[in-house]
Amino acid sequence: MDALTELIGGFGTALTPTNLLYAFLGVLLGTAIGVLPGIGPAMTIALLLPLTRGLDVTTAIIMFAGIYYGGMYGGSTTSILLNTPGESASVVTAVEGNKMAKSGRAAQALATAAIGSFVAGTIATLLLAFVAPVIADLAIEVSPADTFALMLLAFVAVTSVLGSSRVRGLAALGIGLAIGLIGIDFTSGQQRLTFGVPELADGIDVIVVAVGLFAVGEALWTAAHLRRRPLDITPVSNPRMSREDWRRSWKPWLRGTAIGFPFGAIPAGGAEIPTFLSYVTERRLSKHPEQFGKGAIEGVAGPEATNNASAAGGLVPLLTLGIPTTATAAVMLAAITTYGIEPGPRLFETEPVLVWGLIASLFIGNTALLVLNLPLAPLWARLLRIPRTYLYAGILFFSCLGAYAADASSFDLFLLLAIGGLGFMMRRYGLPILPAIIGVILGPFAEEELRQALQISNGDLGGLVDPFAVVIYLVVGLVVLWPLVRRVLPRKAVVPVLADAVHEIEEAHHQHGLTSAVSVERHPGDDLGDGIGDRARRKPDFGEPSGL
Repeated sequence: MDALTELIGGFGTALTPTNLLYAFLGVLLGTAIGVLPGIGPAMTIALLLPLTRGLDVTTAIIMFAGIYYGGMYGGSTTSILLNTPGESASVVTAVEGNKMAKSGRAAQALATAAIGSFVAGTIATLLLAFVAPVIADLAIEVSPADTFALMLLAFVAVTSVLGSSRVRGLAALGIGLAIGLIGIDFTSGQQRLTFGVPELADGIDVIVVAVGLFAVGEALWTAAHLRRRPLDITPVSNPRMSREDWRRSWKPWLRGTAIGFPFGAIPAGGAEIPTFLSYVTERRLSKHPEQFGKGAIEGVAGPEATNNASAAGGLVPLLTLGIPTTATAAVMLAAITTYGIEPGPRLFETEPVLVWGLIASLFIGNTALLVLNLPLAPLWARLLRIPRTYLYAGILFFSCLGAYAADASSFDLFLLLAIGGLGFMMRRYGLPILPAIIGVILGPFAEEELRQALQISNGDLGGLVDPFAVVIYLVVGLVVLWPLVRRVLPRKAVVPVLADAVHEIEEAHHQHGLTSAVSVERHPGDDLGDGIGDRARRKPDFGEPSGL
């Protein structure tokens, strides 16, 4: 009942005119920008970070949450109409959604994506409201050694599960940790990695890092691979669903919610693995398996519900442990830290207005998405006709403007361009951005917890080991050794439909001159149910940039 009481109080915060306005603004911006190819919610929030410093922290985070959900819906629109998912979590939506669009059922695909997102998001947010406080209460009791072990699990999981390879993931994490350690060591008072540059003594603002890696790096990468080929956009009318479509969609919506929320709620979560798992599940349970690969509505309903449920689940470790599991959650964490708020299990005690206002705003944002997107789907499709040369030039301009406006420092502009160049090179050589961002944000917190644990034990390494930490270290070991374990396990035959469809998505990306979300390598004996790494391994695109 305490959670329900707090949630009612959260609605009182979220329904104030100012917060309600910014929630709708976030949903509108997120959807509009999420529709545009190559731009996702993480980049949008990163761009807006410098411009929201004058806002109240609750209002800013409510707007960012609206962008989060709106961006995911906009990404599904792009996947269905263009066959070009803006992020890897939307790949599975494109598999069946674009086939439905080509067969004249784009409206039905968009409708089941919108309604499924609403259903899954609402149920998952309700679960978040009841589960997160319990986890936060338990997390308060953990020691610094336990917290350090959890952060170590987050580092290992995000580099092993979400990266293109373990080596590239660890390299990206190392880059992020190095950037996060720049500045003065508050324990010894010594400068670290400043190279004698006085402007670096205070460290690098996380806003500059986020905007540089996401916005500037992505804009440079897309511009280098942009082609002047016109987009082949599938026309769409107002979304609607027949009685048969409803009958075939409601069970995938519920199954997708059940799959997505737990995956998002664990520190090694994310939406990639559960969306693929949802697709495989729907294919096996469907009464029309012959339609998969040709435009099965279950293949859109299930993964889209999974994607949104996973997003709500991802707020559990973010709000209770201060650990982000997606790029967008990482940027939201950066936004919280810029207000001087320390993330972690005490957030529910120290900032109850922020936390419960945010959770309540998710219900409002979900409803706003449904109300806005069903009638406005044809309008969102028209946004795809904006010339991308203008689009990315505008992104670079607003990135520089925002970075300069944050502290009115010209040195930040040079840092922004340098970090943007680093982001470009990371994409060029296949290094994932998310581990770098997590390293920048969580690196200093992990160092602080490590030092506290060693101070308590007077420098004895045994102070890093207690029963809960041992369990986490075992999980870390399992994640690290899993590739060796997999080699001795029996394998099944690969399901070819998804692999072939992802190859088509890859070709569509090259046709439109967009960054490829996923590259597929066929491996005989791989099973679609074992994990995302068996079917869709990201790898760098070493093709020559085509230029503008």
